[in-house]
Amino acid sequence: MAGVRDNMIAGAARLLAQRGLQATSFSTVLAETNSPRGSIYHHFPGGKEELVTAAIDATRQHALSLIDRDMGASAVEVTKSFLAAWRALLTYARFDAGCALVAVTVAAETDALRERTGEAFRAWRDKLARALQAGGLSEADASSTATLLLAASEGAVVICRAEQDIGPFDLVAAQLLDYVQALPAGQAGADTDAQA
Repeated sequence: MAGVRDNMIAGAARLLAQRGLQATSFSTVLAETNSPRGSIYHHFPGGKEELVTAAIDATRQHALSLIDRDMGASAVEVTKSFLAAWRALLTYARFDAGCALVAVTVAAETDALRERTGEAFRAWRDKLARALQAGGLSEADASSTATLLLAASEGAVVICRAEQDIGPFDLVAAQLLDYVQALPAGQAGADTDAQA
């Protein structure tokens, strides 16, 4: 039965990223995941908010695991990987998916959901900052760069989805990479990349 629950959580996360909070109902999750109707209240007795909270947590864990893969790489490589993941999402989904955390944040009807997305964004930003710092940036540069990367990428994803065009993301990504390469440790990462 744990497989059904996990499947429903993954389906809810996909639907949040594609259609937003209001369009992610138990009915749409059941249809998306081909789960039996009886699983709803068996696995989520707290209702939709419990399911959405689980989807937020799954999205958070997925983002953190992607950064974990790059821990120890140069700040430039961490940045490239972070941007590549966003670009892959946009192109693979043909501009039909964005960030589930953004979808919940802008439409959350309860403080609890808004707080949960805030915690997820903080965890994501903090892990990214740790990876950038491990990649050679100073603590201050890593912290500010993590915030910049996350905020700029999220904004670019929204624009690309609206315009159905990857151009805005590529422009933002190039500027972000130039910014990281211009930082003191980022230059070392750029030199290493050029030699590879």
